[in-house]
Amino acid sequence: MAGVVLALLARAVLGGVPTWRDGVALAVMLAVFPFGEWAIHVYLLHLPPVRWRGRQVELVTAASHRQHHERPHHLGLILLGPAEAVALLAAAVPVVVGTGVGVLALAGVDVWLGPVLTAVVTAYALILTYEWTHLLIHTAYRPRSRAYKAIHRGHRLHHFKNEHYWHGVTSTVADRILGTAPDQRRVPRSPTARSLDRPAR
Repeated sequence: MAGVVLALLARAVLGGVPTWRDGVALAVMLAVFPFGEWAIHVYLLHLPPVRWRGRQVELVTAASHRQHHERPHHLGLILLGPAEAVALLAAAVPVVVGTGVGVLALAGVDVWLGPVLTAVVTAYALILTYEWTHLLIHTAYRPRSRAYKAIHRGHRLHHFKNEHYWHGVTSTVADRILGTAPDQRRVPRSPTARSLDRPAR
């Protein structure tokens, strides 16, 4: 929330009056986020331990996510830890937005500060939505809307049926496009959905 408020203040003070470019920045972030969420879940949070110099090494993010799978109802293991939140807000968002700005600049497109700040506001708001949605999924709250029912069902299947599918938390878009949202009746129950036990490479 602090990230959203600070980015909104920066947009109001430094960015000038919103234009159509802000709408484009917002739309691009909305389109990119489901795939970023999916990729982080698959390649960072589910990264198996690796063997390095004779020792098994596991990323902190992967270890904490494994604990979350082991104890999915423990509320203390659901939200991002302080270090993870800072990494997303202070590193991941600037890198993603900065990469977009770099690509536009290389293509000869004029880059405006206002839309850049709109992209940052949107990214922080989407991360806040992710955290809130993930928390609700792991509580007794029951979905009412069709969209929330879909993500609630998918995330529960990810935890309790097979950890190799249904990686989206706030959206099913990336799972549908990337083929990780199959008919659950055709997916075998994984014995490692709760433990994420995978041998070190």
